Amino acid sequence: MKSTRNQSSVSEFILLGLPIQPEDQGMYYALFLSTYLTTVLGNLLIILLIRLDSCLHTPMYFFLSHLAFTDISFSSVTAPKMLMNMLTQSHSISYTGCISQVYFFLFFADLDSFLLTSMAYDRYVAICHPLHYTRIMNQSVCILLVILSWFLSFAGALVHTLLLPRLSFLRGNTLHHFFCDLSALIKLSSSDTTINELVILIVGSLVITVPFICILVSYSHIGVTILKTPSIKGICKALSTCGSHLSVVSLYYGAIIGLYFVPSSNDTNDKDVLVAVMYTMVTPMLNPFIYSLRNRDMKGALRNMFVKAAFSV
Repeated sequence: MKSTRNQSSVSEFILLGLPIQPEDQGMYYALFLSTYLTTVLGNLLIILLIRLDSCLHTPMYFFLSHLAFTDISFSSVTAPKMLMNMLTQSHSISYTGCISQVYFFLFFADLDSFLLTSMAYDRYVAICHPLHYTRIMNQSVCILLVILSWFLSFAGALVHTLLLPRLSFLRGNTLHHFFCDLSALIKLSSSDTTINELVILIVGSLVITVPFICILVSYSHIGVTILKTPSIKGICKALSTCGSHLSVVSLYYGAIIGLYFVPSSNDTNDKDVLVAVMYTMVTPMLNPFIYSLRNRDMKGALRNMFVKAAFSV
């Protein structure tokens, strides 16, 4: 019995990383490092602008500041370890580190989903019920939505994480990925993973599918309201307030669909790894650009900050 338990437990996992040729490692390291730094600095800039500019103290930007923090955290779960492995050519991660990475990856991914849903609801109220917007989207409601998002994300990630220690890994400890992905761990396990897969289906439906449906319903109502608006100026204003959010939603759920709903064509899952890079690094990096380039309020706040900085100098 002791021998079997020793064989089934692992102290570390080996991450094979990205499907990159050795001679290209330096170029991709510089690319991913710049991507990660842009993600952190860009989202920090959004948080700073929202805190400093009183014009941005509205429900939409309250949710956006939390989304920016979530994007920094989400990218930080995987990127630093991947960059360190590329730099040192050490591909190991401890068992505890791997489980922790799974938890925080799921936590911030779920939190992204719930925050995007809250933002869609905010846009729905603003466009479909503008006269009641201030009453419905008051400060208490906004804080409650954020707290609920954090709690549901915590619970969803915790359920998956608590089920992982029951798995054994007799087939080895090598993951065809650049981080500890839950689906990759389940594929590697030699245990019966029926419960894990069932929980993925149930929890995944609650934290990804249900929020996505809520977003679709919100924008369906928004679309109907916009079509009823006789003024071209009113239509353009409504579209401008939703454009940035719709772009981020498309990137987020597009990556999820590509990662989890489109089957891989081979056993090495190179496609999954590449889509995961898009999901974990590229999408969080693009969010600040989308909100700063497409949003008039953010561009105004950024301009004001530069003007104040120039005068102070």
